[in-house]
Amino acid sequence: MSDGSGHWDAELFRREGHRMVDWIAAYLDGGNREHPVLSRVEPGEMAGRLPVAMPETAEDPERVWEDFLDIVLPGVTHWNHPGFMAYFGITGSGPGVLGEMLSAALDVNGMLWRTCPAATELEVVVLDWLRTGLGLPEGLFGFLTDTASISSLLALAAAREAADPEIRNRGMAGRDDLQPFRVYASDQAHSSIAKACITLGLGLDGFCAIPHDSEYRMDVEALRLAIASDRAAGFRPLAVTATVGTTSTTSVDPVAAIAEVCAAEGLWLHVDAAYAGSAAMCPEFRWCLEGCERADSFVFNPHKWLFTPIDASALYTRHPEIFKRAFSLVPEYLTTPVSGQVVDLMDYGVQLGRRFRALKLWWVMRCFGLEGIRARLRRHIAMARDFADWIDGEPGFERLAPVPFSVVCFRARPVGLEEEELDRFNMELMEHVNASGEVFLSHTKLDIGVALRVAIGNLGTVESDVDRCRELLKEGSACLSTL
Repeated sequence: MSDGSGHWDAELFRREGHRMVDWIAAYLDGGNREHPVLSRVEPGEMAGRLPVAMPETAEDPERVWEDFLDIVLPGVTHWNHPGFMAYFGITGSGPGVLGEMLSAALDVNGMLWRTCPAATELEVVVLDWLRTGLGLPEGLFGFLTDTASISSLLALAAAREAADPEIRNRGMAGRDDLQPFRVYASDQAHSSIAKACITLGLGLDGFCAIPHDSEYRMDVEALRLAIASDRAAGFRPLAVTATVGTTSTTSVDPVAAIAEVCAAEGLWLHVDAAYAGSAAMCPEFRWCLEGCERADSFVFNPHKWLFTPIDASALYTRHPEIFKRAFSLVPEYLTTPVSGQVVDLMDYGVQLGRRFRALKLWWVMRCFGLEGIRARLRRHIAMARDFADWIDGEPGFERLAPVPFSVVCFRARPVGLEEEELDRFNMELMEHVNASGEVFLSHTKLDIGVALRVAIGNLGTVESDVDRCRELLKEGSACLSTL
């Protein structure tokens, strides 16, 4: 410590910072391939190597770094690895990492405009850049949250406020004048929609899962029937969540038709495009957002497929005044001389504290540019379609869902294996591939049974990584078939 202030000496920080940046640069430049994608530690193994209490005195930063490498790193599943194909694409890109570093150094809380004008104004501008890039209409108000789960929760809370403004003061409990609400989403929608119903006091009884069609999209006629049935049973339909890029298969619900139903029934339309929304940066994939211009709220996650370190979720609405009515609560200590003249982003959600998330997103967008982002998205989609073509032509494998973007759902189907044995075989095949340390796959359950998923979206993933995934699948299937 150089001046008694409590800060690290600048030279010490510089030394340790250089060590860390050098490691990160090497990691992003292929060093991540030196690690197994899926951590191999046993439950409790890492925790067992840590002291039971924090140190009483300061430790040498070099020792801390050594323990990071020796204890923490083996317990990391490397989401930023080119062979990470288990869940939706995620990349902590170089520009994004640097933007996150600057945000951490500034350590601002953007709850009010006054507490950091740059955090508020950059967020508003960057969200409008994104809106334009996606081809969404003017007039949408956008802001950042941490995840789509929270964005959807806020959107449904706004829907509840729009339906009954008295809830803000009177709540919902014990009210004879309030019919139980219902929220609708496909049975392929993300679990966060049902969780939002739990959190908002609607309960799981307030969530209605609508059946899907042959391509895992919401069945719009089934939605109409469910709404009519619920009205007859005394429920009050509240909102519909349409999904652009469902979690299992990345299918796209027919948003335009769902919007027609919502308009006719007076329901709030929320669109969850957390993963696939990024694809609309490419003009040829704008089709996936058809009808989204009519949504009351819309979310997509730059931290999924827009090369921005987690967390960053972009939430848009046509009704910022309803969000503000639902969430704004300003005690005296949060009033400022410019209150009422500026946007205070604390007014549009639950959290008071707000990270400077826009900085890393701004860094990514400027350092890649729209054309650079499009080129990378197109490459991921091309690799996925090439993999899907291989599945379609490879004996012993079959594709189980359409491939609109960069995720392929498939399974092995060895000759002579009975249908009831296929689920077990494919789960064992997935574990065989994952044990290689080179590739990490996940699975889901579709109408026909267990499906394996290849999700391509990391900036470091190249054609040879997908080729290696194919080799591991063929080798594993052949090996397991002989057991």
